[in-house]
Amino acid sequence: HPLHLGYLVQFGILSLSSLSMANSGQYYNSNNGSAYNNGPGYYDGEEEEEEEWNREDFLDPAWEIQQKKTFTAWINSFLRKADTSIEDITQDLCSGLKLMLLLEVISSEALPKPERGRMRFHKINNVNKALEFIERKGVQLVSIGAEEIVDGNVKMTLGMIWTIILRFAIQDITVEEMTAKEGLLLWCQRKTAPYKNVNVQNFHMSWKDGLAFCALIHRHRPELLDYSKLSRDNPLENLNLAFDVAEKHLDIPRMLDPEDMVNNVKPDERSVMTYVSAYYHAFSGAQKAETAANRICKVLRVNQENEKLMDLYERLASDLLAWIKRTRPILEDRSTDNTLDGVRDRLNQFRDYRRAEKPPKLEEKALLETTFNTLQTRLRLSNRPAYLPTEGKLVSDIANAWKGLEKAEKGFEEWMLAEMQRLHRLENLYKKFVLKCGNHEAWMEGKEAQQQSQDFKSCKLNDLKAMMNKQVAFEADLGAHQERVEQICKIAEDLNSLGYHDLDSVNSRCQAICGAWDRLGVLSTTRSRALREAEQVLESLDQLHLQFAKRAAPFNNWLDGANEDLMDFFIVYSVQEVDSLQAAHSEFRASLPAAEAEHRAIAHIDAEVRELAAAHGLSGDALINPYTGLTARELAMKWDEVSARVPARDQSLQQEVARQHQNERLRRQFADLANVAGPWIEQRLDGVSSICSSGRQLSLEEQDRRLNAIQDELQGFKSNIEEMERVNQSIQEAFIFDNPHSPYTMETIRVGWEQLHTSIAKALNEVANQILTRDSKGITNDEMTEFRKCFNHFDKSKTRRLDPIEFKACLVSLGYNIRNDRQGEQDFARIMALVDPNRTGQVGFDAFVDFMTSEKTDQNTADQIIQSFRILAGDLPYVTSEVLRRELPPDQAEYCIQRMSPYGGPDAPPGALDYTTFSATLYGETDL
Repeated sequence: HPLHLGYLVQFGILSLSSLSMANSGQYYNSNNGSAYNNGPGYYDGEEEEEEEWNREDFLDPAWEIQQKKTFTAWINSFLRKADTSIEDITQDLCSGLKLMLLLEVISSEALPKPERGRMRFHKINNVNKALEFIERKGVQLVSIGAEEIVDGNVKMTLGMIWTIILRFAIQDITVEEMTAKEGLLLWCQRKTAPYKNVNVQNFHMSWKDGLAFCALIHRHRPELLDYSKLSRDNPLENLNLAFDVAEKHLDIPRMLDPEDMVNNVKPDERSVMTYVSAYYHAFSGAQKAETAANRICKVLRVNQENEKLMDLYERLASDLLAWIKRTRPILEDRSTDNTLDGVRDRLNQFRDYRRAEKPPKLEEKALLETTFNTLQTRLRLSNRPAYLPTEGKLVSDIANAWKGLEKAEKGFEEWMLAEMQRLHRLENLYKKFVLKCGNHEAWMEGKEAQQQSQDFKSCKLNDLKAMMNKQVAFEADLGAHQERVEQICKIAEDLNSLGYHDLDSVNSRCQAICGAWDRLGVLSTTRSRALREAEQVLESLDQLHLQFAKRAAPFNNWLDGANEDLMDFFIVYSVQEVDSLQAAHSEFRASLPAAEAEHRAIAHIDAEVRELAAAHGLSGDALINPYTGLTARELAMKWDEVSARVPARDQSLQQEVARQHQNERLRRQFADLANVAGPWIEQRLDGVSSICSSGRQLSLEEQDRRLNAIQDELQGFKSNIEEMERVNQSIQEAFIFDNPHSPYTMETIRVGWEQLHTSIAKALNEVANQILTRDSKGITNDEMTEFRKCFNHFDKSKTRRLDPIEFKACLVSLGYNIRNDRQGEQDFARIMALVDPNRTGQVGFDAFVDFMTSEKTDQNTADQIIQSFRILAGDLPYVTSEVLRRELPPDQAEYCIQRMSPYGGPDAPPGALDYTTFSATLYGETDL
């Protein structure tokens, strides 16, 4: 029995030195210092050696008198219910009649019919019936016999009454699984803790000044006395006040004598415990109300915290979705001013968005997911329905919106780079167009007027021949310029197809050149026909001038073409392309000796003309070549220009080679970083996946430690990613559009980096929720490992989710009997409704553990909360705001008052509140 104290000495059988001292109830006789326990009545079952001792010294007269008074008052507090009482505890109980009546009153059970005779054996039989009833209640009586009670033995009688008090008044006192005495002492300590000059450490000296009794009364009924006016210097007044108030208002009889309490060196512990237990039972109703209030406070506190998490999630989801909604149209906008500078400005804005605007939003997304997971875990652990966000704000909605944003980012960046490449090519094409148009327009200048001239009608024969030869040379030159015109048209066509921003000026200029070219062709044909008609009357022109003109015109055309090629702008994006340009330039340099020979031959013809004129004394018009407007001087100047531009071209090609090699170094620099970062990220992703799937080998704390270690590595590796971003920016600014040295692009690194961040955050949150679930459910590490092992076995897809078929197989493997019939399907459907309230078709590990441990955990229910409110309301179907404010903390009282509906039942006073509907709402809806 829990109250077996292991003592009791019978006359002449056991000595005080051999007593087994129990932790509760042991004290010292104040007169002779001998140790004794709680007296007769309990025995620990062990045999003790016999030893002679003095029977008269066992009971100290002072506390014997105090026990008689206290036990007599305690007995009378019950006998008065039967309209009787006792005066002398040893004489009035010896017949056994009032002893049996006392047991019937305190136990509410009927004892066997007593014997009414006055003989000694009648009395012994009655006392034996009482003692047998006590033993049937689980109390082992040792050394107490009916004969001693009948004979009026004070020691045995007091021991028997103390046994009854322990069994029926003190044993049922339970506080935090302690023994009855320890529980009663802890109850007194807690109730008197806020009071000055009260320090309850035992059931004797701590009560001498009476303040502890007054504190107990004031704690539960503050209107009965004013504790602030009491002083520990007035113990008699304090004791009398407490005893009078308890007797008058609490129906607790005076079981102690104030003078005995003050005058005795050490008050009797049994007497004090008996009297204090009466206080405990008198205030048990208030204790129940306090317990009910604590239960309500706990539930309301959980509900308030859950509502805060819901508000935080809704706010984060709204803000993030609104930001994505604002940002996506910007990223999906493909309109530009069609200029390279405009595209560069947009690219810089996009880089600022990537560096400054997006990272905080990524952290908000991680916080949103963590908040959602934590909220769902808290709801499961508090027996609440799963939280379902408002429409359009599910975690899946956030994830889909985020994927759309990342898709828009990728498309925007690819478009920007392609647009920059296109515009860069357009700018160079336009420069080439302007150069060729300028050269052609310069050549065309005056050609139409020349072809329209009628000078041949009034010229001499020699002049006519010259004109005819000149026309032939002109037509040859005209044919040579045909390719240039076609090139101009081709460039204009490319500018149109690529969408150059100033197409109006390009097209108008091209049309003007083509129109002039067509007109010039018609005019040339017309003039040639007219000259041939006049050829009958004119003689041939000088062959030498003709020869000069025929060779000078093609050579001049070659010089113009060479100058254009040497001045031409080139666009290359690789070392191979610039090598191709160098090869072409080398071929051009190889042709220079032949061109130089042609230049010398033409100069030699011009020298022959001058020698012939000098030999025949010719001057003036005779030196003018009638067949061409070219002169040897012009050709020499153009040749000098070509010769001078060749080294410049060499230098520009060398510079381009250097630039391409620099670009190649950038490619390799990025590839070196990417080829390290890519595998590093992949290894960490594999590490996170391995930790999450190693539940059978690693404890949850070890998983948490390893995941945090990876997160620390992530912070340390961040500088490498930032370095890659800087190198990637240099690559984009250098118009580098490919990199054969690495399979990784900046985009793939970014995606992997963000995925690693998200995976670690989700894994840490999942482990934290599992630890919270394990600790709150009281699951051992072995049980959690077994759950994880079974769950992972059936998680074939390694998604940390089980579909209904896998979940059912998992339950069957754990011993659940799910029949293969209609009833079995209905049973399984009910189980799925518990573990998958949102009907996603998947069961997570947290829900699986909740289901497996649901029967082990004592959880609050709506009925328990309704019962708690009913206790506070005094069994009324409604509660008032005054009761809530008195029994609950201020913030939680106001929380209930604001949310409870008015009570509409009959005879309800004004302001009555419906606590039944409110309690059901706590467990039926998550949004109050």
